[in-house]
Amino acid sequence: MATLDRTKDNPWLLKTAPGTSEYTMHVEEKDGQTLLVCTVGKTVLHYDARCIDDLYAMLQEAGDWVELGGADEQKPAKEGTIEAWGRSPDNPIKGWYGLKKGFRGRFGVYIPPLMEALGLCELEHNAKNNRIRAK
Repeated sequence: MATLDRTKDNPWLLKTAPGTSEYTMHVEEKDGQTLLVCTVGKTVLHYDARCIDDLYAMLQEAGDWVELGGADEQKPAKEGTIEAWGRSPDNPIKGWYGLKKGFRGRFGVYIPPLMEALGLCELEHNAKNNRIRAK
């Protein structure tokens, strides 16, 4: 399991894959569940922390580059992307890793840079259409 030891007082300082937006991510326990708390400006998103190990396993199985995607909860995700996988009934938790109603999307935007910071993957940093693969 990835070491997720950052608190609200010592979060990861991250940038989206294109490097256009900064945000923070930290770990919190809530109702017995470990959450990744992603803060983008004043917007706060929550993701099930199991997504790190599950996504890493999926990337290892894929064995090659996978497109990030990235869409708000209300918009459909492009098939075959990290975003689509992060909300798929076929992933290990059988649905959304995003936990905050109305803000469950953007998994393909905010989780891959954390994976890179944890040393689990390679991530492209183009203006758009970025991809990720396991190390």
